[in-house]
Amino acid sequence: MSYRGEAFLEAANKVGVSLTIGGDAPPEFLKQALKSFIPLDLYNATTAVSAVVEFAKTSPIDVVLGVNDGTAVLASTVSQALGLSSNSIDSVRAASNKQTMRSLLQQEGLTCPKFLVVGIDEKPENIIPKVTFPCVLKPLTLSGSCGVIRADDPESFQNAFTRIVHLLQSFESPEQKVADRQILIEDFIPGIEVALEGLLIKDTFHPLALFDKPDPLNGPYFEETIYVTPSRLPPKTQTRITESLGKAARAIGLREGPVHGELRINDQDIWVIEVAARSIGGKCSRMLEFGTGKSLEELILLHALGQDLPSLDLTKGAGGVMMIPIPQEGVLERISGQKEAEQVPGVEELVMTAEPGDHLIPLPEGKRYLGFILARGEKPEEVEETLREAHRQLTVRIRPQTSNAGHPKIFRV
Repeated sequence: MSYRGEAFLEAANKVGVSLTIGGDAPPEFLKQALKSFIPLDLYNATTAVSAVVEFAKTSPIDVVLGVNDGTAVLASTVSQALGLSSNSIDSVRAASNKQTMRSLLQQEGLTCPKFLVVGIDEKPENIIPKVTFPCVLKPLTLSGSCGVIRADDPESFQNAFTRIVHLLQSFESPEQKVADRQILIEDFIPGIEVALEGLLIKDTFHPLALFDKPDPLNGPYFEETIYVTPSRLPPKTQTRITESLGKAARAIGLREGPVHGELRINDQDIWVIEVAARSIGGKCSRMLEFGTGKSLEELILLHALGQDLPSLDLTKGAGGVMMIPIPQEGVLERISGQKEAEQVPGVEELVMTAEPGDHLIPLPEGKRYLGFILARGEKPEEVEETLREAHRQLTVRIRPQTSNAGHPKIFRV
C-alpha cells in the first residue's frame, strides 16, 4: 500500500490533481497530511463503499484507483456505486482469482497451465493421484509469490500442501472468503519468465515495458529478484508476448486501465501465468520514464481522467530493480555496506524498507523484501551487473528465532 500510494501521490502532484488515499491505516508519508486519508475497512466492502460514498458528498471524486489486487476490486466496486467509469467488478475479481482467470483463458483457447483447485481441508494423499509432476501449488488469491511452492514428487507435494495450509490458516478471520481457503495446483511450466506492463485504452492493449527476469525461477520457491527493461528477447518474441497478454486481458473482461502480466516462454508456446488489473508492485515502477519524462503513475492518472497522453514509449537507455531477498527468518539487527552499494556506478537509489528490530520471514511464507536497489545504464546487461554488484556490497545481520538466538547469523549477500 505505502509503496504504490506514495508513487501515486507524487504523480498526482505533478499532474495537478488532488489525491485522497484510503486504507486501514495512514501510511508514513501521509503523517503530515492526514486530511488526504480516508480510513477504510479493506476487508469489508460494504462499509468501505459507504465510507467513500459519504466522503464524496462533500469532496467530489472523479476517479477511483486500486494499487493491488484486493484494492483494485474495491476500487471497481466504489466506482460503480459512484456512477464512475471503470472495469466491471467481475473482470477485476477474475484478475485477482487464479481459478476464475485460468478458466476464462481456457474458454478463449489461450495457453495457460492445466490446473485444479482444492480446499485446505482436503487430504493431500487423495489429491496426489490427480496431479502431474512437477507441479506448482499456490494460494488461490495471494500475490507476490507468497505461498508458491514447486513439488516434484508425492513427498514434496505433501510438505508443500501442509505449509500452504498453515499459511492460509494464519490469515483466518471471520470475514475470510471461501477462495482464501483454497489452493490451486497447476503444471510447472519450464522456461524463462517475463513481466509485462501495459495500458488498456478503449479496449486496445498498449505495451509499456517488458521486463526480463534474468534469475531462473524454477523453484522450489519463486522469489523474484531482478527486473530489467528493455527486454533482450527477440523482437518477434516480444510481439507475441504483447499479443498474448492483450488477448488474456480482454478474455477476462478488462477494457480500460493498467494491466500487469506474468508470462513464461519456452519452445512450446507463450504461457500466461498471471493477469492483474493494476500496475506493477513495489518500487519497480520508479525505473520507468515515458515520453517527456512522465512516470507510469502519471500515465495511469492521465488516462483515468480522460486527458491526452504523451508518448507511451520508454525514454532511451535501460533500467532495472532488484528486490532484495530475505536470507533467513529472524530479527534484523543491521544491514551494512549500504554506502558502498549506493556508490556503485549506475545505482540511482537504494531503499531499505526493513528496519532493525523487524521480524523477517522469507518466502514462501513471507510477503516482503529487505528493500530495493534501482539502477540505470546504457544497456540492460550493464544494469543487471550494476544491480548484482550493489547487492554484493550488502551484509545482512539476522538474529535467528531459535535456542541460539544470542548468536546472530551474518549473510554476505
